[in-house]
Amino acid sequence: MTSFQSAFARLDRFVERKIKEARTAGVAIAVTHRKKLLGVCTYGFADVAARKPVTPKTLFEIGSIGKSFTAIALLQLHEAGKLDLHAPVTRYLPWFQVQSQYEPITVHHLLSHTSGLVRSPDITSDSRYDVYALRETETGYAPGAHFRYSDVGYRTLGFMLEEITGQSYADVIRTRILDPLGMRATDPVITHETRRRLAVGYQRFYDDRPAHPTHPLVPATWLETGTGDGSLAATAADMAAYVRMLLNRGRGLISEASFDLLTERVIETEGEEFYGYGLWTSEDEGHRCFNHGGGMVGYSSGLMGDLDLGLGVAVLVNETNVYELTPYVFKLFRAAQRGGRLPPRPPAADLFTVDNAADYAGTYRAGRKTLSLTAQGKQLTLKHAGERIRLEKRGGDSFFVKHPDFALFLLRFGRADGKVVEALHGPDWYAHKRYTGPTNFDYPKEWEAYVGHYRSNSPWLSNFRIALRKGALALIYPDGTEEPVTLVKDNLFQVGEKAHWPERIRFDSLVNGHALRANLSGQDYYRAFTP
Repeated sequence: MTSFQSAFARLDRFVERKIKEARTAGVAIAVTHRKKLLGVCTYGFADVAARKPVTPKTLFEIGSIGKSFTAIALLQLHEAGKLDLHAPVTRYLPWFQVQSQYEPITVHHLLSHTSGLVRSPDITSDSRYDVYALRETETGYAPGAHFRYSDVGYRTLGFMLEEITGQSYADVIRTRILDPLGMRATDPVITHETRRRLAVGYQRFYDDRPAHPTHPLVPATWLETGTGDGSLAATAADMAAYVRMLLNRGRGLISEASFDLLTERVIETEGEEFYGYGLWTSEDEGHRCFNHGGGMVGYSSGLMGDLDLGLGVAVLVNETNVYELTPYVFKLFRAAQRGGRLPPRPPAADLFTVDNAADYAGTYRAGRKTLSLTAQGKQLTLKHAGERIRLEKRGGDSFFVKHPDFALFLLRFGRADGKVVEALHGPDWYAHKRYTGPTNFDYPKEWEAYVGHYRSNSPWLSNFRIALRKGALALIYPDGTEEPVTLVKDNLFQVGEKAHWPERIRFDSLVNGHALRANLSGQDYYRAFTP
C-alpha cells in the first residue's frame, strides 16, 4: 500500500469517528497536488431527514474562503491599471464613509483587514446598506496600525469590483476565476437555484447557549447572499482546482508579482501567522504555507496548502464547525507526500479529563448561593441539586455543565497569581476563600437597565446577553465567549479587550427601568422576554 493509500484509509477512519462523536451531518474533503487531484472523499449526509448522502457533486457554502476570490479579482484589475491598491476607497466608491480622525482608508487596508472598521454589521444580511451604514460607526485606529478582521470591509471590496467593472459580483467571479479554472460546478453567489444542489446547512437546536453534541441538529436559516466577504458554493473537487491554482502561485489568473501581494506578510495576527490579501500565511517545518477558513449559517470550511511541497487540502462541512479536521488532514497528507511516517489519528475527544482538576476544587460563594467542586484525579465534579455533575472542558478555564440550571452559559474561572480564585456563570460571580480582592463594587445605577437578553433577525448573530458582574458590564455570546463592555461616554460603550477595537454598543428606549434596544456596531437588537 502506498503512502497516499494509507493516508486515505486513515482519513476514512478518522472522519467517520469524528462524525459519530460530534454528530456532524456531512463532510467532503479534497486532496490535491499542484499537478493533479489526488482524491475526493465524502462522508455523512447532505440531507439528514431524507438520508441523502454527500457525494462528490454536493455543493457546500465556503464562506470566508471567498475573500481570496475577491482579492484575486481586484489584483487582476490592478494588473490592468484599473485599480490603485493604495488609493482611498472613496476614489472608487464615492459614497463610502466612516467616522474617523485618521487618514483615509485605502484598498490595501481593506484587503489586509487593517482598516480599523468594525467586524460585521449584518443589518440587511446582504446589501449595500451594510456598507452605507458604516457612516454611523467609527474606526478604532489609524489604518495599517493593527489587524482586525472585518467582513464588512470585504463587502465594500465586492461592491468596488462591481463599480469598476460595471458587472455584477457573480459575473466578475465567474468570468475571471471560475471559468478559467474550470470550476463549472461552483456558484459565485448563493441563490434559490443554488439551493437545489446544495447540502442542507445545519445548526444546533438552541441558538442562545453553548452547543453540545446531545443538542439535535436542525436545518439552519436559509438566506441568499452575493457579497465579496464570502458568497460562493462549491464542490470539494472544484475547491481542489482552486487550491491547485494557489499551489502554482496563481498561474492562469494572476502574475507572480500579484501572487506575492496575495500572500504578502502584511501584518502579523497571532500564532506566528500573517495576513496578506484574503489569505493567512505561515512558516511550518521550514515550508511556506497558506490557509483560510470559512463560516456560513449552517456551513463551515477550510483550506490549507504547502507551497514548497505543492500539496493542499480543502474541507467542507454542512454544519458550523470543522473541528480539527482541516489541520489534521493537511498534516496527514503532507507526511504521505514526503513518504514519511503518517501521524497517528488524534485521540478520541475526552472532554471529562482535566489535567489540572485540583486547581478548581473547593467551594465558591455568591451570597447564599454556593458552588462545590471536587477533584478526583483528572475528573472535576460539581455537586448541585443532589447530583454530581462531571464538568466538560471547553478551553482555558471554561467548562460546560450538563444541567438545566447551567445551560445558558459556560462555567468560567478567574485566576490571581496563577491560582483559581473565582467562578463566573453568566451574571453570577462566586468567590473562593483564596480571593483577596474587593467584594463591593461601585457602578452607575443606570447600567442595571442594560442587563438582559437581546435578539435580532440576523441569522449570523441572532442574540446575545448583557451581564453586570463585579461592577462591570460584559457581553456574552451564545457560544459562551465573553467580551468586556467599557464606558466611552453617556450610554455608548466599547466592546472588546483591546482599546483599539472599533466595536461599540449603545443602549436606548428605556421603559420601566429596562433598555428595550441595543445597537451593536450598527445592528439593532431588541430586548427578549427570555432570561
